[in-house]
Amino acid sequence: MPSDLLQRPERAAPAASRTAPKRRTRVFALAEARWAAAALVLFLIALPLQLTGAPAWAWGPLYAAAYVTGGWEPAWAGLTALREKTLDVDLLMIVAAIGAAMIGQVMDGALLIVIFATSGALEALATARTQDAVRGLLDLAPATATRLADDGSEESVATEDVVIGDVILVRPGERVGADGRVLEGASEVDQATITGEPLPVAKETGDEVFAGTLNGTGALRVKVERDASDSVIARIVAMVEEASETKAPTQLFIEKVEQRYSLGMVFATLAVFAVPLAFGADLAGSLLRAMTFMIVASPCAVVLATMPPLLSAIANAGRHGVLVKSAVVMERLGQVDAVALDKTGTLTEGTPRVTDIRTLPLEGPGLDKDTLLALAAAAEHPSEHPLARAVVDAARTRGLAIADMRDFTSTPGVGVTATVNGHTVAVGAPARLLDGNDTGSARAAEVAADLEDGGRTAVVVLRDGSPVGVLGIADRLRPDAAATVAALTTLTGNTPMLVTGDNPRAAARLAAEVGITGDEVHAGLLPQDKVEAVRRLEARGRKVLVIGDGVNDAPALAAAHTGIAMGHAGSDLALETADAVIVRDELATVPTVVSLSRAARRLVVQNLVIAAVFISGLVIWDLVGHLPLPLGVLGHEGSTVIVGLNGLRLLRDTAWNRAAKNVR
Repeated sequence: MPSDLLQRPERAAPAASRTAPKRRTRVFALAEARWAAAALVLFLIALPLQLTGAPAWAWGPLYAAAYVTGGWEPAWAGLTALREKTLDVDLLMIVAAIGAAMIGQVMDGALLIVIFATSGALEALATARTQDAVRGLLDLAPATATRLADDGSEESVATEDVVIGDVILVRPGERVGADGRVLEGASEVDQATITGEPLPVAKETGDEVFAGTLNGTGALRVKVERDASDSVIARIVAMVEEASETKAPTQLFIEKVEQRYSLGMVFATLAVFAVPLAFGADLAGSLLRAMTFMIVASPCAVVLATMPPLLSAIANAGRHGVLVKSAVVMERLGQVDAVALDKTGTLTEGTPRVTDIRTLPLEGPGLDKDTLLALAAAAEHPSEHPLARAVVDAARTRGLAIADMRDFTSTPGVGVTATVNGHTVAVGAPARLLDGNDTGSARAAEVAADLEDGGRTAVVVLRDGSPVGVLGIADRLRPDAAATVAALTTLTGNTPMLVTGDNPRAAARLAAEVGITGDEVHAGLLPQDKVEAVRRLEARGRKVLVIGDGVNDAPALAAAHTGIAMGHAGSDLALETADAVIVRDELATVPTVVSLSRAARRLVVQNLVIAAVFISGLVIWDLVGHLPLPLGVLGHEGSTVIVGLNGLRLLRDTAWNRAAKNVR
């Protein structure tokens, strides 16, 4: 590759596109919209013919065609549900329309069909647009990528054919074809569509880049680290789609009530028809009143009250890098009133570095610093723990050879053990590995305490049971950690609790920096201890949100009311166990998504109130007065549309921005 392509750019290229390409379902791409439009056209042709006195043969077939085009889909859906012993409100609407036609109210029945079909089309369009908001992210990833062969030749391949380990070339102005890490080159990448960062971010060797982000003026060679199906974009889409298939407790409750309500409504409709008839009312008037009652009492708006706000909130959170796994989780997030935070990888960046290498005197020749570090790295090499990675990275940075090992075992919260060059090597927490009964252990404990007093995490190294050295490891606090703790305190009314396996001194030092009080700091915890801390809170009636990233956090994530995992450095077990995942590792999104959940819950309540007011008002009007059928239809279907559109308000970026503003 020409070297001038890999020069550092002097300034960022103007972004060709700072927003995701719009994937927008066309209205008439939906079958529901086409059938509703056909019914509306037929109705609009028939209505003036009837009003101007044209013969019935001129407008009657048009009304009949409107009934068929607008009503066959909901009728079929209702009959299908009836075969499964479920009474669907769609079927009740069709029965009401046919009943109106039977008593001569053909125009009123046709109007009901048209409005009902139009309402169904609007609901289908709203659902499609919700899916568009998420699946539009897929358009960010280019269809092809330039793959580099070992001999330097270039090959254009489909992005789904790029595999882990491939090296791709990203030219100036192109979109990155896969998640990976920069091997060579420097540029500035516009990540606004993925991370929300307002300005392009400088990228050079070793930096991570995401599929779909826009490259600036420099060329980059990127080593692919994730398959296309596992990229940040693909994970957002897959998890939000999976979440869309779940139902929140409120929705499940409404659906249970709906069946009983619908059956009760059928009996009430029969009573509204039969009782006046028994007292001498005319047949047509009684039937018309009963049909109107069936329409206005139908729980369509109630059924639609819950899921649109929750699914809209899920889609919006997904666009901003928070993968909420289900509607259940989105509803529960707004209920939390206590928070437990892990330390390493959660409040800190999760990329600790070895800062101190302290060797300990032995009876024979002692180890030098490089030998000690290489020994520890060999034992830690298979481990996924952030501290283990820091030890291995430090050895590689020094150019040390990492010996082969065998018999590797790992105990969460304690450390690792392996056989290296015939010696049993243990690396882990001093409090767990040192027995304190000999001079070597006492000296190691003294060194570890000195390091911990300096705010470092101490890791002791044992060879054949004897301590040979102590490593000091330090992690950097996340820039948004203190603000997040303050926001969570405001949201829940309680200071978050710090639960960590780290030593008490290091934990207390970090807690003071982020604003967590001493009583809420719980250090030196094993995984089961974290679970116990969460359960103690829940025993006091609290709904606890746990935020963590490691294997040792997984039990607490599972035990909590709601669990959130940090996605960038999180272990696979934590990601699977958690109810939500912060893809971009932006801790500040946690209070925002909690605030968004509460906004969704408020919209659900608003929708239920709107539905209840419309239904009760129209029912009372029909029972004590005379509610015209067309007005009843307009009121019923209008409330359904209002409820649906109200829920979709949370799809907009302004909803996320407002939620973020509310927690500052």
